[in-house]
Parts: sequence; structure tokens; C-alpha cells
Amino acid sequence: RKKVLIMSRSRRNFSAEFKTNLVLQLLKGEKELNVLAVENGIQPNLLRNWKKEFLANASLAFDNKREDNLREKLAEERKEKAEYAKKVGQLTMQVDWLKKKSEEIVGPDYESKFSPKPFDD
Repeated sequence: RKKVLIMSRSRRNFSAEFKTNLVLQLLKGEKELNVLAVENGIQPNLLRNWKKEFLANASLAFDNKREDNLREKLAEERKEKAEYAKKVGQLTMQVDWLKKKSEEIVGPDYESKFSPKPFDD
């Protein structure tokens, strides 16, 4: 019987800066893809994939629509927050008014005349 040793490799994560640096070196053409891969301890196919992804997304660096979409999203979020704040203000005023009217009609201890709130001790 032969014993087979299986080495488990933990998955390495590479920073965007590291990937970009290698792809730019590759695009400059000063070193071959295989040389860059060996020097950095990665598989050549991985570097090929990074290059492909880099080139496919290169136009995003000059995409003004991305910035416009971000601005629109921020404006929508601000508007939504303002609407929530307005609603909270309205509800607070209604609760205060109801408390005042309850006190006027039923008396200062009006809360004790109603069923207890859940989780009250």
C-alpha cells in the first residue's frame, strides 16, 4: 500500500493593490507572465484571470455615470431619512396630544385604568 499525503492549501487572499501592481507590470511587458507568476508565488492562470478582469473593468475608471448613480442614491437616502424624521415628529405630537386629552377626560392616573403594557413590571 502506498500512503498518499494530501497537503491542504489554505486559500490566500490578495489585495486589490497587489493584483493591480502585478497586472500593470504584466501590461508594461518588462517581464513575461510566467516569470511574474513564479516570482510572486502564484499560478500563471490566476495572473491571466486578473489581467482579463482588469481590462474588462478598465472603462469604469472613466465612467461618470457611476458617480452620478452614487449621487442619486445618496439623495434618495437623505430624502427617505427626512421623511422618517417627519413621520416620527408627527407620531410624537399625536402621542403627546392623546396623553393630554386622556388626562383631561379620565384624570391624571389614566394609564392605570387601561390594561397594562406588555413587559411592564
